[in-house]
Amino acid sequence: MSNTHVLYSTFPNQEEAEQVAGLLLEQKLIACANLIDGVRSLYRWEGKVCNDAEVVMIAKTSGEKLTDAIATLSDVHSYDCPCVTSWPITAGNEEYLRWVNEES
Repeated sequence: MSNTHVLYSTFPNQEEAEQVAGLLLEQKLIACANLIDGVRSLYRWEGKVCNDAEVVMIAKTSGEKLTDAIATLSDVHSYDCPCVTSWPITAGNEEYLRWVNEES
């Protein structure tokens, strides 16, 4: 069993996603982030259905840094109610998982 986690968040544009990922990296709250541009998000907000372009961030962090990473990401995000979720990585390349835990 790994003590490594995935953080998932969405952003309104590439610039904000890069800024937040950079901040999390500088503070050693994540080991790496993948940014996926061109995502369409359909969701209900304040009583209406929205259809917006967004950028997805998938970041990897250690269990020890997870709470601080979520708090920091939530605090600096521009959305009123940002999507910030996490889930444990239960298996994977042990060398990679060790690296994530050493770098975050």
